[in-house]
Amino acid sequence: MIRKLLRSVREFRINSILAPIFVSMEVVMEVLIPFLTARLIDEGIDRGDMGRVLTYGGILIAFCAVSLTFGVLSGANAAKASAGFARNLRSDLFDSVERFSFSNIDRFSSAGIVTRLTTDVTNVQNAFQMVIRIAVRAPFMMIFSLVMAISTAPSLAWIYLTVVPILGIGLGFIMTRAHPVFKRVFKTYDKLNRTVQEDLRGIRVVKAYVREDREREKFGAVSEDIYRDFSRAARLIAFNAPLLQFCAYFCMIMVSWFGSRMIIQSGGVDFTTGNLTAMITYSMQILMSLMMVSMIFIMLVISRASAERIAEVLDEKPDIVSPEGAVTEVPDGSIDFDNVTFAYSDRSEKPCLDDVDLHIKSGATVGIIGGTGSSKSTLVQLIPRLYDVAEGSVRVGGIDVRDYDLKVLRDAVAMVLQKNVLFSGTVKENLRWGDPDATDEQIERVCRLAQAHDFIVAHPDGYDRMIEQGGANVSGGQKQRLCIARALLKHPKVLILDDSTSAVDTATDAKIRASFAADIPDVTKIIIAQRIASVEDADVIIVMDDGRIENIGTHGELLEKSPIYREVWETQKKGGALGE
Repeated sequence: MIRKLLRSVREFRINSILAPIFVSMEVVMEVLIPFLTARLIDEGIDRGDMGRVLTYGGILIAFCAVSLTFGVLSGANAAKASAGFARNLRSDLFDSVERFSFSNIDRFSSAGIVTRLTTDVTNVQNAFQMVIRIAVRAPFMMIFSLVMAISTAPSLAWIYLTVVPILGIGLGFIMTRAHPVFKRVFKTYDKLNRTVQEDLRGIRVVKAYVREDREREKFGAVSEDIYRDFSRAARLIAFNAPLLQFCAYFCMIMVSWFGSRMIIQSGGVDFTTGNLTAMITYSMQILMSLMMVSMIFIMLVISRASAERIAEVLDEKPDIVSPEGAVTEVPDGSIDFDNVTFAYSDRSEKPCLDDVDLHIKSGATVGIIGGTGSSKSTLVQLIPRLYDVAEGSVRVGGIDVRDYDLKVLRDAVAMVLQKNVLFSGTVKENLRWGDPDATDEQIERVCRLAQAHDFIVAHPDGYDRMIEQGGANVSGGQKQRLCIARALLKHPKVLILDDSTSAVDTATDAKIRASFAADIPDVTKIIIAQRIASVEDADVIIVMDDGRIENIGTHGELLEKSPIYREVWETQKKGGALGE
């Protein structure tokens, strides 16, 4: 897992190496300063030798300046390396998600992916910065200070060795208890993000049903879970500070007590005032190093849970990829389903599509009718290979879709999904998702085909009108027509409209279909609809029922031989849905 994450360091490798080198040099300077201070006291101040005082004082100032320089350099390199590492890691995560097929995305919630890209990456970034700086500084400082302390007063070294096992046991206890809590709390963060996303997306529904109180209660419950988990983790981590303070005060008292006795007993010969000052300083350096080590452990406990969650996304391999030697041209828009069976999960009790056999000629207009849950959308999602079949095969242009280069196939199959999505930007920018190089004339042409041109130019900004996130400032019917125009800009060989005119009035719907028949006759058009009026003029209509094809035929044929189609037609006729 660590090796996988470290691949994101890349161009910041040099900064990641320089940071610990500079911090090591900083530590060497800091450890030598107490030694020089002891010389200044013993050889300068105690003897009243101002020459020595000035000499050692100048050396101390120089050492402090060099230490400060190395500290600044190490901090700058560590900051640059950690920020760059986080940037690359976030990009790698996003790239992985972008390569996922629908089945991969189904394994992660959108809220979970957002948490990984934000909170989890920040935790790992902080841990990385600690590792390349503090994780080097703390052990080096502890070892060098311990060596200098032992060389200054070997008889007092036992004091430091006493506290190390105590700290080790304490830190081990904190780590083993806190990690499961942090692992759980980040999953709760996913739930919190999901609650916020659902509330914001459905805010109109929330207000229409006056359910603000319920949403606040739901949010409060998740927040309370996070509070309880973090409180428990904080209580565990709270043991760290008093433990370190106990060890620090223990060492200082012991060094002061035994050091003072040694000064008195030796008359300041074997052990001097300068030595005692140095030992107290080394005690503080050793204990501060241990405190930094404990901080590193805590940060690693927190970041370990985040790192595991990030690695889950990076380890996820796309189920659908382009094969070697992939076909790079789609001959035509013919579509064949050969005994296709499909399920979204291996654990599903029954398949969504069961033994579907279907053949569509290139350029045909095909309507698909069926009740909710009859797998109409599932059927068409197999054509651009958004999912792969479990059994059988799907062919476009006579070639199995699994043999195509994915980009080539999906460029040839334009699909307007049930959930129409527009992005922040102008109308033109949204339409050019279909073709980034499309001219203004091409954009206007497809908008006329989709019956979108009139309402676009009716706005003062026309095609430069800003679309808010998700298309919140356009109506449902306008959003659908813009999405149809965007799909047409791809110049597809297959156009799939998955209930994409449900918010459009029947007159506009008829105009859209008429423009398709006149202007793109060679494009295979598949129209999923709830209204029979939207498909009754199709060359062939498919009736779906519970994952199977119940019947195929023209409007007149299906009225005679399909009970499901006839029932829908009669219901809509009585309700006035036909011919409005």
